[in-house]
Amino acid sequence: MSRPLIGRTIRRLRQDRGLTQQALAQRLGISASYLNLIEADQRGVTASLLLKLTAVLQVELAILSGQSERQLEAGLREVMTDPMLGLEDVPEAELQAMAGSAPNASRAVLALYRAWRVAREDASGLALPSGRRLQLPAEEARDFFQDRANHFPALESVAEQIGAEMAAAPAEVNHAIAQRLRQRHGLVVRVTPLEGSLRRFDPSSRLLELSESLPRGSRGFQMAFQLMLLEARGVVEEILAPAAPSSPEAAALIRIGLLNYGAAALLMPYAPFLAAARDVRHDLDRLRARFGQGFEQVAHRLCTLQREGQRGLPFFFLRTDPAGNVDKRFSAAGFPFARFGGSCPRWLPHTAFASSERLQVQIAELPDGASFLCFARAITGPAMRWGEPQPRHVVTLGCDISHAAEVVYADGMDLATCRVGIGLSCRLCDRADCRSRAFPPLEHRLALDPHEERMAPWSFADRRRADLPS
Repeated sequence: MSRPLIGRTIRRLRQDRGLTQQALAQRLGISASYLNLIEADQRGVTASLLLKLTAVLQVELAILSGQSERQLEAGLREVMTDPMLGLEDVPEAELQAMAGSAPNASRAVLALYRAWRVAREDASGLALPSGRRLQLPAEEARDFFQDRANHFPALESVAEQIGAEMAAAPAEVNHAIAQRLRQRHGLVVRVTPLEGSLRRFDPSSRLLELSESLPRGSRGFQMAFQLMLLEARGVVEEILAPAAPSSPEAAALIRIGLLNYGAAALLMPYAPFLAAARDVRHDLDRLRARFGQGFEQVAHRLCTLQREGQRGLPFFFLRTDPAGNVDKRFSAAGFPFARFGGSCPRWLPHTAFASSERLQVQIAELPDGASFLCFARAITGPAMRWGEPQPRHVVTLGCDISHAAEVVYADGMDLATCRVGIGLSCRLCDRADCRSRAFPPLEHRLALDPHEERMAPWSFADRRRADLPS
């Protein structure tokens, strides 16, 4: 399996800090010639050396792991192959060099491309009736959490302080939160029928109403959200202010996301949750039972365990609906999500809808050989009234295959033979034998033969062949 190369990243960070190879090598306890080979991607980096690099260069592990470059490469690949731009083929080596050596310029290219797509959509009649251009606040909010590794130490601290004051076991935490809301903030908490809402708070009467359709764990989460809104609002605003969101809508989405984060941190405290996750080898059902939360809440909490010196496994998280829309997405595992189009129909998030609510497992292998242990479950929300379709989603988690031994769902699988080849999206995938392909790849010419109908829906020629028809 190919591994992401991080030599260019190390060289860039070293140069940004004004260090020579000799100076950095001395601090790392290695020779300058060995560091030169690492920076030229001719030698790998051991786990112990990787930890030394994070300390010496004062960066997060995710920055050195190649995850950021991998995401940038995937985004650049989508941009450069958009047929509307009419660009010549950009070699893979150039994309890698750009992502590794000029990450800020790469992000600027992606931002410009995103703005161009919005402008193109506006020109096609998707502008708002007022004439205002669509701002895509949801994408801005996703980038906010992704850029910060979905970990917020200040909110963890607030949650731990509140939790220490309540001193409640997981089975009693809902009662403790309701009591704190009553005693400290004068709230009355009432479970009642709510038309079209799950939670409703009236500041004037200090009444917090929770929908009777919510299960017990979800009621606790809604109360925890309300408590964080009352006690952690200042911290949330301190985190939000430097980001300077481009619109009130984006600011509101980020603010709500941070409060949800704080609620999860209160209900699933960092150190106990991390210890439990390791103890049960990330068995989500056992974590649900221990902390009294739903599948999605437990899955999302696993993706926030990025505390320096006390990290959990790097997971990615994805929530999709039956139409393939992604409404929640985060990657600490380096999985290169397609930002501007649909994903692979062979990938687990799309096939898990057919399995009721039984957990499904897949070893997904990307075209470059990178493989991920993925596990997913379909979840169904309550219908508000008779005849209304129940909202249905698939929640997917995944990690690099190198962590498979630490996850219970890999037990009994032959990791070498159970792999399913997937792509980022049909337009970017070179797999010629895929029967699930919806579109031909952008960088290849179709090879159509009226004398033969192949099993794969699209046949195409290798773009590197010199004898392609004109």
